[in-house]
Amino acid sequence: MLDKAAAVLDCFRPDGGSFRLTELAARAGLAKTTVHRLCADLVRLGLLERDAENYRLGAVLFELGSLVPRRRDLREAALPFLQDLFEATHETVHLGVREGHEVVYVERIHGHEVLRLPSRIGGRLPLTCTGVGKALLAFSGAELTEEVLAAPLPRLTAHSITDPERLRTAIEQAQVAGLAYEEEEAAPGVSCIAAPVFDGPAAVAALSVAVPRGRFRPAQLAPAVRTAALGLSRALRSGT
Repeated sequence: MLDKAAAVLDCFRPDGGSFRLTELAARAGLAKTTVHRLCADLVRLGLLERDAENYRLGAVLFELGSLVPRRRDLREAALPFLQDLFEATHETVHLGVREGHEVVYVERIHGHEVLRLPSRIGGRLPLTCTGVGKALLAFSGAELTEEVLAAPLPRLTAHSITDPERLRTAIEQAQVAGLAYEEEEAAPGVSCIAAPVFDGPAAVAALSVAVPRGRFRPAQLAPAVRTAALGLSRALRSGT
């Protein structure tokens, strides 16, 4: 039953939202009676909430998620550097970590002008389509790079890199420069510059600045992004 409950909760990926019982049953591949019983238990436990005929994720999941030590500690250490980066650029700032072949966004800071981005806190995107993801990929070891290049490369926009050799070149350039770039590969009209964060030989996270394509000036943004990443790396290594 625990596996079935997890399958119901997994139906809310990747965007959350709310679903009727029949939709959850179809998404989970379970009988409607089973899902009805599971949802009643999950609502009782606070893992789901019910609004009329719709179910959505409950506040208990948010509370538990914020207590995950690795994510919480990283986020708390990173926030001062992300805030500094935002103040220096006044553009949307991200912090992400790698899980498998995806980047999971741990934090996002934006001003009054909110870019239309697919990224959100707790959300996932392919490593290959994002600046943060490319920075993580470039500094997570050759084995991961070969795994990613051997698999079909996802496409989020017409500009996403789907040619393995082009992606290999982008990874090698990021390794040399210490910075990764993404130009309209995750969202039309948006470009990004990212840098890896270290607490050892491999990247444990990456941070980035996302900018409307029309005012993307890498030479101006790069020093601020690099400074924030280096500062966070030092803080993680010193344990402060």
